[in-house]
Amino acid sequence: MRLPRTLAAVAAALTLTLAGCSASESSTDGKAYNDADVDFASDMIQHHAQALQMVDLTLGRKLDAEVVTLTEQIRAAQAPEIEKMADWLEEWDQPVPETSRDHANAHAQEHGESVEMDADMPGMLGPEELESLEAASGPEFQTMWLEKMIEHHEGAVEMAEAELQEGSNAKAVALAEDIVRTQEREISTMQGLLDG
Repeated sequence: MRLPRTLAAVAAALTLTLAGCSASESSTDGKAYNDADVDFASDMIQHHAQALQMVDLTLGRKLDAEVVTLTEQIRAAQAPEIEKMADWLEEWDQPVPETSRDHANAHAQEHGESVEMDADMPGMLGPEELESLEAASGPEFQTMWLEKMIEHHEGAVEMAEAELQEGSNAKAVALAEDIVRTQEREISTMQGLLDG
């Protein structure tokens, strides 16, 4: 009599355990993560890479000192964040996405070949927008750059807020909080520069 009940209890416990595994996995160091964490890291790597590509377009141009300071802040924050998220994906045994800044892709761009990135992400610029930005000069470039970077930052905030709602990995959630805080502050700064 007791054996069937015990087997039923074990089966029920096993079912619950397996159901939990489908929603959340563990990395090699035992830290939990879920699909939202993977999507956040994978997408934000590409998103940050494009922001750095936009920062690269400012090099050698005459810009207001406040804009130069802003570009330096963006580079200083987002380059290490890309490395951090790539490390997480490797720990989670997930693929690290290619970006426009990868060596092979940078080489392709230098030779006029287009590098396809996921332009469906919020705030991502399409190839024509990037070409138009690169072709702009003088004050027109600075205005366009600020407008496009505001859109880009707003997209990053939207992606980070999705991670805050759905993510489970503590480090990924903490980074999402940092991104929201930092990029909302930079949006305010850029809007002030446009309005001024």
